Formats: sequence, C-alpha cells, structure tokens
Amino acid sequence: MRKVYMKIFPQVRTELEYWKGRAGKIPNKELRNQALASISSKRFHCQGGGVYAILAKENWKEAIQFIVAYQTISDYLDNLCDRSTSLDPADFRLLHQSMLDALTPQVSVKNYYELRKDQHDGGYLNDLVKTCQKTLANREGYETIQDLLLKFCSLYGDLQVHKHVNHDERIPRLTSWFDENKGDLPQLRWYEFSAAAGSTLGVFCLVSYTLGEKISPELASVIYHGYFPYMQGLHILLDYYIDQKEDKMEADLNFCAYYESRTDLEKRLQSFIEKTHSHVQHLPDRHFHEMVQQGLVGLYLGDKKVSDLNGGTNMRKLLLDASGGQARFFYWNTRLYYKLTGK
Repeated sequence: MRKVYMKIFPQVRTELEYWKGRAGKIPNKELRNQALASISSKRFHCQGGGVYAILAKENWKEAIQFIVAYQTISDYLDNLCDRSTSLDPADFRLLHQSMLDALTPQVSVKNYYELRKDQHDGGYLNDLVKTCQKTLANREGYETIQDLLLKFCSLYGDLQVHKHVNHDERIPRLTSWFDENKGDLPQLRWYEFSAAAGSTLGVFCLVSYTLGEKISPELASVIYHGYFPYMQGLHILLDYYIDQKEDKMEADLNFCAYYESRTDLEKRLQSFIEKTHSHVQHLPDRHFHEMVQQGLVGLYLGDKKVSDLNGGTNMRKLLLDASGGQARFFYWNTRLYYKLTGK
C-alpha cells in the first residue's frame, strides 16, 4: 500500500492530467464533453487498475501508461454509448474496435467515429490507441498473451454493443449471447456472465506480468481462468450494486436488478467472493490477488451509496464478513477518504 500511495497513484494522476489536457482540446463539443466527463467521474477506475503496475516491477511506469490509456478508452466509449443519441449497434461496434486495435500493435488506427454524427476529436482516441500499442509493440512475451487479451476485449466489446441498443432488444441480445458463449460456465446466469465480460482487470494483469518479464503460456492460461469469470464478475457486480438507484433513475441497464430477490443477490455475491478466493489460490503472487479481491469489496462497500440502498447495511456486513479482515481495512480506509475529502 505504501507503493500504491507513494508511487502508483501520483503517476496515475500525472497520466490522467495529460489526457485531460488532450480532451480539453477536442474540437467537437459533444466529444470533448464526454471525454472530460469520463476522466472526471471515473478516474478511480484508473487508480484501481494502476495497482497492477506493481506486477511490472521496474517497468511499472510503462504499465501505468498502458493501464491509464486503455481504461480511459473504455470509460470514454462507455460515456459515448451511454449518453449517445445513437442506438446503432454497428456504431458501437466500430467505436469498440479501438480497444481491439489498442491490443494489436501491428494494425493502423482508423476513424472510429465514422458511423456517428460527431466527428473530429483532434486525434484524441487514435492517440490513446497508439499509446497502448507502443507499450506492447516488440515486447518479449506479447505473443504469449495476445490471443487471451483479444478474447477478454472481444467479450467486453460484445457486452457494450448488446447493452446499449434499443431497450427492447437488450435482454434478448444478451441472453442469446450468453447461450452462445456459456460453454463450460452453466453455473452462471446471463447477467453474471455479462458482468464478468465488463471488467478490464484481466487485461491489466496479463499486460503487467508481461512487462515484468514473468509471463509464460501456462501462467497466461492460469491468469485468464483465475480472473474470468469470478474476479471480473465480482468487480462489475459490486459496481452495479452500488449504482442501482441512479441506474433506475436514468433507465440504465443494471444486472443486479435481475436477481429473484435481495436474498438471492446476497447469496450470489457471497458465492462470487468465495469462488474468486478459491481461484486466485492458483495464481503466483497469491497475496497480491487476494488483496485485489478484498480491496474491491472494501472499496465498493465503503461508498456512501450503499447506505441508501434497501438492505444495504445488511449486505455490507454479510460481504465484509465473507471477505475477511483485509477487506475491512480497505473499507475503513475508503470511509476515511470520503470523510476527509467530503466526497
């Protein structure tokens, strides 16, 4: 944690300030507003992802540069799709092609806005893509992780397309997508599979280990199965859990709304915690991954929005009890942070 506060967070802040400056110069007003809003309201995504830079050892600054650029693409596109006047799945697909290209150093950038009205971002999105490509280009071990990175990213892109189309098309598309992909994951429900696809943690983990020169085909496979579906699913389900009220007000899709009851949701989140803990036992640097898991629980449950949810206090107690002492450490640190900053 000393490394995180003294080195990681300051470097994340430096990278975000750079991209904030670039976003402020975007010529198109709508694109500029969404780019700035995504950095302002979602910077904690980059801070959380930045923790993985520890795994990159002496190349930790390069890892942060990649993580911040990749997560900024994700958050920016999420804003463009969430608050867009477009409901065209082809438009959403082309926008998210940028994330696949960011993981493929050998391809050229393109006009990802071609199918929408708003254009001219001053090279903002293309430069984010190129920053990721530069980190990965000619990196020893990259060929070992590329297929798994693209698999993570393809699932993420599919989710973003299906969840942002016309409201009456969303659930049929998402359930059909799950049926096509569930394979050996029949224990998941369609909305849990969707949640697991919506996290970028697996990408950050694979890239950071590669930058730390510790990757192998065996390790890459262990990381993929260690993170998908449970660690990533836990991450996004907690994110959706605390956003239930505002998503209802905005008529946004929220996966936690599809559980049969509050008790069902409690049991499933406890199950995700238990299964995540079980899966990370097979990873190297086990204590690091346990810290990430318990950090997710503590950080999200420390958010003030939990207290406003029906049954939120009970949910907090149940999940903290299921997660262990380190989760409580992160929970109280989060509460203290909000108290000191007034957020």
